[in-house]
Amino acid sequence: MKKMTVKDIDVNGKRVLVRVDFNVPVDDQGNISDDRRIRSAVPTIQYLVDNNAKVVLMTHFGRPKTPFDPAMKVDRMGVRLSEIMGRPVLKLDDCIGAEVEAKVAAMKPGDIILLENVRFYNDTKNDEELSKNLAKLGEIFVNDAFGTAHRAHSSTYGVAQYLPSVAGFLMQKEIETMGEALKNPQRPFVAILGGAKVSDKIGVIENLIGKVDTLLIGGGMAYTFLKAKGYEIGKSLLEEDKIDLAKELMAKAEKSNVKLLLPVDTVVADDFAKDANKKVVPSDAIPADWEGLDIGPETQKLFGEEIKKAKTVVWNGPMGVFEWEAFAEGTKGVAKALAECDGITIVGGGDSALAIEQLGFADKVTHVSTGGGASLEFLEGKDLPGVFALKDK
Repeated sequence: MKKMTVKDIDVNGKRVLVRVDFNVPVDDQGNISDDRRIRSAVPTIQYLVDNNAKVVLMTHFGRPKTPFDPAMKVDRMGVRLSEIMGRPVLKLDDCIGAEVEAKVAAMKPGDIILLENVRFYNDTKNDEELSKNLAKLGEIFVNDAFGTAHRAHSSTYGVAQYLPSVAGFLMQKEIETMGEALKNPQRPFVAILGGAKVSDKIGVIENLIGKVDTLLIGGGMAYTFLKAKGYEIGKSLLEEDKIDLAKELMAKAEKSNVKLLLPVDTVVADDFAKDANKKVVPSDAIPADWEGLDIGPETQKLFGEEIKKAKTVVWNGPMGVFEWEAFAEGTKGVAKALAECDGITIVGGGDSALAIEQLGFADKVTHVSTGGGASLEFLEGKDLPGVFALKDK
């Protein structure tokens, strides 16, 4: 999937409309608590500035319940970007309309404007009128927001129908790094899947079984597989209607000569609470009134050995309730093993990305995706509308 990038198009003196993903976490006071997504967009923005483009940025933030909700405005993102880049960023109070068009028309090469939150309009509905109005602001469209690429929105897919459209550097890195890992992996190729539900990962498992050498399954979804093996799982998370599917997937893995490993021991708790009593038990002997909340030390060791000898590793989903310190050890163990692996190591977005950031291993892996849902759909082998809309090389 070779897409044209910002380097393949002349941006000198042009108005370049850039879709970034500044949907960053904020604390109770509204302060940005993690600016990784803003920093990830800087190489593209800096390239455009250095090449005399007039840079018009658009982003979404949160899910506004009312139009122009003050808590959902993106002013703080503009301030943070200005601090990072050491140059002014003009934040506008709207993202479309005559006033915005006038401000954009008055731009000089090297100027940066940040539009107001596109979600104050019908962005998620891929509204044609909104797409056209946004497209008026640019002569070229650059999509650098991989995190929203799996949805056909006005600011990602819609606007690309009206302007020459190319990938930014972050988008390029996301699709090339993950694409190469799936299409032409260095082997052994190991995939680690966690998270709560099997249903969230069915497509991923089915797609990866035909590609990986080893599949490691942890997190809440592992208990449905353990139940499918006939084990007692107590009060652990279970998708009863997915037990037969779990059996089918294990059989498919065996038939494809894929090593599918489940937890051999489990950290169980007598309550779903961060201060619950806990103990480690074999995965086939979970007490009836306890529930599994993390993989155990033997599983960490088993998974770690597979990860460390891999040449390509893809990880999506935590191994337990990592938000609670008492049940974070399994996720920490996997993150540490990834950091110590000499191969290509890719962390799918969402909770896995959050975990590896919080644990301080993000700079020890090859790539941490900025997209949760997008990376999941990419791993399923689906076409992403936001990527599909860009020009092919």
